[in-house]
Amino acid sequence: MENFVSYNGKILDAGKSIINGPDHSYRYGDGLFETMKVKKGSLLHAEYHFERLFEGVKILKFTVPPLFKKQNIMEEIGRLCEKNNCSDLARVRLSVSRGSGGLYDCDDQFSYLIECWPLEESINLLNENGLVIDIFPDARKSIDIFSNLKSANYLPYVMAAVWAKENKLNEALILNQHYRICDATIANVFWVKDNMIFTPPLSEGPVAGVMRRKILDSELQILKLGLQIVESVLTEEILLNADEVFLTNATSGIRWVKQFDKKNYHNKISNKIFSALV
Repeated sequence: MENFVSYNGKILDAGKSIINGPDHSYRYGDGLFETMKVKKGSLLHAEYHFERLFEGVKILKFTVPPLFKKQNIMEEIGRLCEKNNCSDLARVRLSVSRGSGGLYDCDDQFSYLIECWPLEESINLLNENGLVIDIFPDARKSIDIFSNLKSANYLPYVMAAVWAKENKLNEALILNQHYRICDATIANVFWVKDNMIFTPPLSEGPVAGVMRRKILDSELQILKLGLQIVESVLTEEILLNADEVFLTNATSGIRWVKQFDKKNYHNKISNKIFSALV
């Protein structure tokens, strides 16, 4: 199947070399990215994605060209999905970079790359088999102004994913500098205890996930289920005492966890939340 990408507004063959060696995102992880979902030609949760992206661009002090605006990028995403025959259901990745050069002589020539791939219909369903997860032991994520960004500087998450694969796990949890759980390799963490839903606050250092925000903003809808949402710190002990655990991201929505360490969970509440947010 032919595949195309959009680089700085131009649709190109994905097989061609696009990013050069001095690119800051390649050299230093000096970039941001958004992983998004297109369904029936519409970009889901677009407002949340672009708010996070432009907040990140502001924090990193990128020089953004005037045409790099939400509406323009959404139109480019739509054209690329059509070109790749995946407008019905697709995963889209938008990556941005500061420019090219060294640390002190970057040209500040902002660049961006859009990629997209078709998704299976099963992505729209709650996972039938629960995930098996554990804590990645070899990294501690710092808590600072950059912690909540969807940054291209993703090494702790990459190594956690490698470790999870080596240990035949579906996901790995990430610890922050206080040895508390902040998030997972590609997801935010939620747990349920006594009909209350919990998730670590942004002050604990997780990526500011779009689906995380969707659930928090849907609190009134969740309350109709007799549930309350609370932001709270998460430790291994707390997770072992939880009734349920689920992970969230923009592509998969909600995925329930079957096992952490030797603790097994059910998915009764997770299923209700999934149904309420579909």
